[in-house]
Amino acid sequence: MRPDLIIFDCDGVLVDSEIIAARVEAEMISEAGFPISAEEMMERFAGLTTRDILLRLETVSEVPFQASLIDRIKGELDKRLSRDVRPVDGAAAAVRATTIPYCICSNSPQERIEAMLDRAGMAGLFDRNRIYSARAIPSGRTKPAPDVFLHASAQLSADPAKCFVVEDSVHGIVGARAAGMRVIGFTGASHSWPGHADALTEAGAETVISRWSDFSPVVAALSEWSDA
Repeated sequence: MRPDLIIFDCDGVLVDSEIIAARVEAEMISEAGFPISAEEMMERFAGLTTRDILLRLETVSEVPFQASLIDRIKGELDKRLSRDVRPVDGAAAAVRATTIPYCICSNSPQERIEAMLDRAGMAGLFDRNRIYSARAIPSGRTKPAPDVFLHASAQLSADPAKCFVVEDSVHGIVGARAAGMRVIGFTGASHSWPGHADALTEAGAETVISRWSDFSPVVAALSEWSDA
């Protein structure tokens, strides 16, 4: 089964941004009255929007976060990403070597995705019409909802069952699996933690890679096998 489409997540897959986001969010959420470490942010909330993270934390704490906190985190995060974000090692070469149609599906805003790709030297690898932000699709529902994956596959005339998704987060994998897609987990960015690969497998990844040099062989192997 040759895939119709490869869907790449962006943060923590193509660009090494999740570690930056976790540090910014942990710092500012702690200052707002809920002490939390960057490590806990990465393990529990990687892949979620800041809004969803704050909503989840409010349900388990008695700390009411001010609505302005989202905007303040966004401003600080954009500043640090513009200065510090780097490509994940080997990601650009893996994308260049991909002979299957591909796109990006991300929870990040469109402008941030494009700015990070540009800062990481990868802007030329993705046409703007192949970058899908969950916030910009008609439903506006972000991962772990499957909407952005289904929107991308419909726009690019791809059968969801013949789409391979590369994801670094449990929440992203849950969304991709709900869309009926096959998932390769990725643990090669700086935010990976002990147990990361196991968590991705338990969420539904068929296999997990920790370096981009393994990507093409894994796609070839999975293309030869299906449990359908």
